[in-house]
Amino acid sequence: MYLIDAICMIQNLFPTQILNSTIAPRNHPLLKSLKSDIVKLSEIDTDGQRWSSENYLYGYTSYGSLDQLHLFSTSFQDLKKKIDKQVNVFVQQLEWNISIDDLHLSKMWVNVMPKGTIHTGHIHPLSVVSGTFYVSLPKKDVPSLKFEDPRFTQMMAVPPKKKKLQLKNVNFYNFIPKVGEVVLFESWLRHEVVQNSTNELRISVSFNYDWR
Repeated sequence: MYLIDAICMIQNLFPTQILNSTIAPRNHPLLKSLKSDIVKLSEIDTDGQRWSSENYLYGYTSYGSLDQLHLFSTSFQDLKKKIDKQVNVFVQQLEWNISIDDLHLSKMWVNVMPKGTIHTGHIHPLSVVSGTFYVSLPKKDVPSLKFEDPRFTQMMAVPPKKKKLQLKNVNFYNFIPKVGEVVLFESWLRHEVVQNSTNELRISVSFNYDWR
């Protein structure tokens, strides 16, 4: 809330909240074990390779083949435990009148984005909290996770905005991730991953939490 003068106030309503937190420092052994598991998966998951060739150009994702990796290995189980804690924080911040036990991790899958791969805009239907954990990223020009203002499609006859805006006034937000960081958002929030223009891999683990 901003006080303009004695009788005029501006309130910021309906915020879109995003949580990001470092849950594994850069040299944490979990990063190494996850990367090893993900590389192996990308080599042996023929169903995933086939799905990716049709839906994830140049890259590999286990979304269409192995999407419950928290049941696959101890590395993903350890990651789930760390993410659970952040989801609990996020739920409290959103002031949902539920217990953290009312949510469960329904899907967890991996994404490997080499040069040229892009992930177009989408939402995660039927889930309530979604997110991504970053295992490995290019050293520079990191492909961003681009969020779209949920009101964007409702805007009609809106005047153009200035080039430099306060964060509260943007219609798109480019989140630049860091290795070992997790980002959480409500599953209805439309988002995309911009094209990887580097020669280094962008490796991540994505997930959905559902309300029981």
